[in-house]
Amino acid sequence: MGFIKEFKDFAVKGNVMDMAVGIIIGAAFGTIIKSAIDDVIMPLVGSVVGDVDFTNIYIPLSEAVTAAKEANPSLPLAEAKDLGSVLAIGNFITILINFLILAFVIFMMVKMMNKAKANFEKEQEAAPPAAPAADVVLLGEIRDLLKKD
Repeated sequence: MGFIKEFKDFAVKGNVMDMAVGIIIGAAFGTIIKSAIDDVIMPLVGSVVGDVDFTNIYIPLSEAVTAAKEANPSLPLAEAKDLGSVLAIGNFITILINFLILAFVIFMMVKMMNKAKANFEKEQEAAPPAAPAADVVLLGEIRDLLKKD
């Protein structure tokens, strides 16, 4: 029975629950960033560069893919992968941009949290010390009276 209790204590501790919530929110946030990259940023970058679809930029690494690409210059990446090995540069660029934006957003969130924490600590230092409790004041007065006698 000790093993089950120990596992229960571990599983429901605040840190584990906080971590689980963080992972779930992180996954959802990652999905939002992926959609922003795929649906907003990459089409804009593609139109600036010359109406390029980054997901279909690749370098053929096999003869079959090279021949198929020569026959059909707009051969999609998925079909090229079915024919042989390819170097999917466009997909890598998309994932790299995704990572950089996600890292930047997380950096900004941590920076804001650190600034808020520093402001809170500064306010705590600047705040006047709390008045002692009534019983402490009374005990101090009794002490002072006893010193007089």
